[in-house]
Amino acid sequence: MSKYLLEVGVEELPYVIIPTFISQLETSFEKLLSTSNIKYENINVMATPRRLAVIIDGLAEKQSDEEKVLRGPIKNVAYDENGNLTKAGEGFLKKNGLESKDAFLQDNYLHAKVLIKGKSAEEVLKENVSNLILKLQGSHFMRWADHSEKFSRPIRWIVSILDNKPVDVQIIDVKSSNVTRGHRFSEQNVVINHPDEYVEKLKNAHVYVNQNERKDLIVKLANEEAEKIGAEVYYTDDLLEEVTYLCEYPKAVVCYFDEKYLELPEEVPITVMAHHQRYFALKKDGRLTNQFITITNFIGDDFENIKAGNLRVVRARLDDGVFFFKEDLKKPLEAYVDGLKGMTFQKGLGTVYDKTQRLVKLSEKIAKELNADVEKAKRCALLCKADLVTSLVYEFTELQGYIGADYAKHANEDEEVCIGIKEHYFPINADSELAKTKTGQVVGIADKLDTVCAVFAAGKKPTGSSDPLGVRRAALGIIKTVIANDLKLNLENLIVDTIKALPVQSDCAQDVYEFFNQRLAIYLADNYKKDAIEACLCVKNPLKDLTDFMNRLKAVSELDSKSVLESANRVIRILKTNVDADVNKDLFKDESESMLYEQIGKIQSGNISDYQKYMSEITDLTPYIEKFFENVLVMDNDEKVKNNRLAMLTKLKNLYENIADFSKLQ
Repeated sequence: MSKYLLEVGVEELPYVIIPTFISQLETSFEKLLSTSNIKYENINVMATPRRLAVIIDGLAEKQSDEEKVLRGPIKNVAYDENGNLTKAGEGFLKKNGLESKDAFLQDNYLHAKVLIKGKSAEEVLKENVSNLILKLQGSHFMRWADHSEKFSRPIRWIVSILDNKPVDVQIIDVKSSNVTRGHRFSEQNVVINHPDEYVEKLKNAHVYVNQNERKDLIVKLANEEAEKIGAEVYYTDDLLEEVTYLCEYPKAVVCYFDEKYLELPEEVPITVMAHHQRYFALKKDGRLTNQFITITNFIGDDFENIKAGNLRVVRARLDDGVFFFKEDLKKPLEAYVDGLKGMTFQKGLGTVYDKTQRLVKLSEKIAKELNADVEKAKRCALLCKADLVTSLVYEFTELQGYIGADYAKHANEDEEVCIGIKEHYFPINADSELAKTKTGQVVGIADKLDTVCAVFAAGKKPTGSSDPLGVRRAALGIIKTVIANDLKLNLENLIVDTIKALPVQSDCAQDVYEFFNQRLAIYLADNYKKDAIEACLCVKNPLKDLTDFMNRLKAVSELDSKSVLESANRVIRILKTNVDADVNKDLFKDESESMLYEQIGKIQSGNISDYQKYMSEITDLTPYIEKFFENVLVMDNDEKVKNNRLAMLTKLKNLYENIADFSKLQ
């Protein structure tokens, strides 16, 4: 078995595209080798800003030989009356490089076996590598020199070797060799004699080509530097990944800024450091310090210029923040609410001020339904968008909510109102935290619900390629908040009330219901079977009570009985239409009817609080149902008897439908 190395050296790639390239390369090489029938053990894709590398382990030397049976002309065309091959038969053999001894008759047709020799792995790679690289997809591709081909950045060198043998590849105008380049400030002509040498030789040339190793090293170096000063490193997974793809040879350098900037809301310096400069913040005892770590792509130990340069950059950004912060605090947060009148929410849907007034009313309804503090909810709703017109949020738009919470605190607003202003935007993304305070939950649901309904009312519902105002995320945020906090909330009614309050009147409630149910099904798909979700969605609108829906879904998901499903489906199939009538026990002809009716009467089907218990009771009906169908012909000749039995089965079907549509379960 062999090992193949491909390295494509480029000018610095945008960090955001590198993970996509890694995934695409892995998929492309897997598909190439599979369709080419070449066996392999493992494909390892590595990348830095200056190179994309693929190492294939356990690569077979060639494709397997393949024997094919070819069909030629029909017998009376392939042979003459004397049994000799005609010109048509000879032509078929000649075309395929065969002789008469290779021919045979089968199913009245001339056939011949041909052995197709498999291509070598080297040939397959030569023919396809260039194509695979140029088929990589991404944004902001470019042309350079006078080439018509596009790529993310100009290609500068290529390494292509199979074991210790070159595999000639050309991409655009660059031909492959066994010579790579190290870090920009290290060795530039590194000869790779075998793929096994590649990773270590690049390390010697100051390049950690394996992104996972590079990421682990960044974390290790950052933690070591933080420990020296008794601090902890603060970063997100997204920031760590971004930094990983910005360097080839990471070094952690501790820098600092003036302590006066710590007067700013903590999120401001963190945002400047993380989002704008890709620094790691440092905290002590949970509080931000005036020190930070920058990960440099640097060879050497003299970091003074690096520290000075980073300080200049961060100081300039933070000076702006201090100025805006002080200016903003000259007025209380409530004073900014009026400024929302000049900020359009959406065309035809009024201003953000109009939206705020709607949020106050909707938050009041939700708070009452949840027995939350109504006045706190209304106050939070009034102030939740006020920071949008402050200078600091204008400069750092990603901090809306966080700045509002801090300004509310400076204005001596209630603590839960302050937290709610920040939390009403939660969850910010799929993995972020949910609102913890009841006020934050109430206003967050109101805000997201208003946004979703407004988009649908304006006729801009999301499509496969568009998500206006992030309504998918908004709907999911409501669903997650309600389920996680077990909130007893009738979203169906709230959707109707929200639509009525909009300046554009629209009959879009049903579309909004369906949209929420779709998001609910997608959200639950990772943890529950599709048929169970669908079965629970069919019988009741889950938006009336999501917690009730989740309890039903959990109970149905635990069902593991074919006999229960068979009995339920037999009942459902026999009832073409429901017979909603009282059951007359005097019309019973068999003991099994009385027994089943008695068991049905024992089950409380009103306000069900324990669906596990209810499902157990439904399960216990199964032997009585089986006995009923064994002893009784439902479609009796006596119309009264027949309808009486159908009425009893209707009651039974209703019991099933209190929890799910059993016909959807498999």
